[in-house]
Amino acid sequence: MRGDDDTVRRVLAARERTRSNPGRLRRADRYEGWTASNYGAAMDDRLYFRQLLSGRDFATTDQMAHQMVNFCYLIGDRSTGEAVVIDPAYDTDTLVDILEADGMTLTGALATHYHPDHVGGSMMGMHINGVAQLLERVDVPIHVQAPEAEFVQKVTGLDAGALVAHASGDVVSVGGIDIELIHTPGHTPGSQCFLVDNCLVAGDTLFLDGCGRTDLPGGDPEELYRSLHDRLAKVPDSAVLYPGHLYSHEPSQSMGETRERNVVYKPSSLEQWMMMFGH
Repeated sequence: MRGDDDTVRRVLAARERTRSNPGRLRRADRYEGWTASNYGAAMDDRLYFRQLLSGRDFATTDQMAHQMVNFCYLIGDRSTGEAVVIDPAYDTDTLVDILEADGMTLTGALATHYHPDHVGGSMMGMHINGVAQLLERVDVPIHVQAPEAEFVQKVTGLDAGALVAHASGDVVSVGGIDIELIHTPGHTPGSQCFLVDNCLVAGDTLFLDGCGRTDLPGGDPEELYRSLHDRLAKVPDSAVLYPGHLYSHEPSQSMGETRERNVVYKPSSLEQWMMMFGH
């Protein structure tokens, strides 16, 4: 885990900024692939949660990983030692090594969507390490939304038996930690977000600034509008958004801030949305 002086200063600054919002305070203390359990009750003793940045925390020699600035997440139950990985790509061996160094055992993988920078496969003429290589090391289920299964198979070369196809609202339990799967089509047909302990891991559905593009195969701007404005409406403002890429200065922020500042929440109707973001 990382605990350098610069990180600690930023954590303490985040605490000061969020003193009036304890819910956000607990999440702000998780910064740059580092968990702040040594700095007070910043997170539940039971919840294991790590946000890792490609090119910095893993895949450090991979130029594509540096350029794409993907986030990968490790989530688990410290009491049972079980954990899952979200969007393993580029360097799956190091991701498993990090998890095992923390005393955890990998029991599954969750994919936000099928794009190779999230699950591996071919991209821009390059092959990216991903879930197929993960399964060569450890035999675990890969959890996807049902509409995404065929795309994941095509990109990764996995057979259907390696995947567990879900519907929106399904829950994947990791020890005593429940992760709710929310189907959020738009960026891809089977994109999904994960809600756990008031944290929303959103993949490319929603960033702190902007959202996933819809001009790639399977993209649908109307569905993305409904995902952002309707399907994610259940997520409270106090929840903290953890995106699929580091496209902003900060690695996370509250959903309330995101709804207030992000331009994707400015349109008040589908018609306005399509005028701004439609093709």
